Amino acid sequence: MKRLKIYLDTCIINFLFAEDAPQLRDVTIDFFENFVQTGKYEVYISEVVVAEIEATKDLDKRSKLLDVLRNYPIQFVTEGMSPEIERLADLYLQQGIIPIKSQADAFHLAIAVANQMDILLTWNYKHLANVNRKHRIMQVNLANNYLHPLDLVTPLEVINDGI
Repeated sequence: MKRLKIYLDTCIINFLFAEDAPQLRDVTIDFFENFVQTGKYEVYISEVVVAEIEATKDLDKRSKLLDVLRNYPIQFVTEGMSPEIERLADLYLQQGIIPIKSQADAFHLAIAVANQMDILLTWNYKHLANVNRKHRIMQVNLANNYLHPLDLVTPLEVINDGI
């Protein structure tokens, strides 16, 4: 059976250390230990994730986040920033699907779509993992010939697989 390809939004890595949200932190740790480390899924990031981590002002936290990228079997997407991805991200921004101030979210989404990921994993309910945005994203994708279905979900939805 084909393994699902999952693109990680930066917040997923951040939640490994979210002391202020212990339940979400524990679910995220479960995902990394039992699903990433074991290779159940093909897990990907992009240079956008690395740039966001490198912009972390707290040096200790930045170091911990970068360690996650080194210590787990996480791959880089085949297609990183490109004119195609920039155009698609601009469509999400121009159509008001993703707010202009959240440009990184638009890039995460465009990268996941262009690389035919099955899932964009996020804890970001406001801009990504909600029904209304998913529907609007799907409409833009289909109108622009991006036919591979992308699901936007949280770690809760991928760890409760019943297997």
